[in-house]
Amino acid sequence: MKKISFIFFAFAAFAITSCKETPKQAEPEVVTVDNAEPKTYEIAKVEAEFNDPKVEAIFNQYLQVEAALVNTDATKTAAEASKLELLLKEKNADETIQNAIAAMAGSEDIKIQRENFEPLSMGIEKMLQGALVSGTLYKQYCPMAFNNKGAYWISSSKDILNPYFGDKMLKCGRVDSEVK
Repeated sequence: MKKISFIFFAFAAFAITSCKETPKQAEPEVVTVDNAEPKTYEIAKVEAEFNDPKVEAIFNQYLQVEAALVNTDATKTAAEASKLELLLKEKNADETIQNAIAAMAGSEDIKIQRENFEPLSMGIEKMLQGALVSGTLYKQYCPMAFNNKGAYWISSSKDILNPYFGDKMLKCGRVDSEVK
């Protein structure tokens, strides 16, 4: 009986000591750093012909503003908006467009720039009516812009590059209509 008791206690002692947690060495924290340059998105070149060179210049500069917004670059948006502001003044654009572009040019807050891009886009759309000799431009729509209110913009391509969200939701949107 002593042998059995001894074997039992020896086995129990072995089991207890082998189940103790051994202190673990601290594992190093793995941190990944993205060293890649941010991706830059380019707007397609205009494949349309205009009947007024001033309207063509305005639309081409509008696309530069759009590209800066797609790339979420507030500094570039302000710079490109300043160039567009001069072209719109030369064309005597209406007050709504002038106010929108002035707000964009005068701010380096991407949120303010995006808020003013919609009235600018609607003014540009009006300016484009009857201005094309050939080709097609695209009125695009993002239903999620401005807390699901939605917003429009004009594009030179059917491809969606959303200026209201940039790369956060780059492909959010649809072609709503064509401007011919």
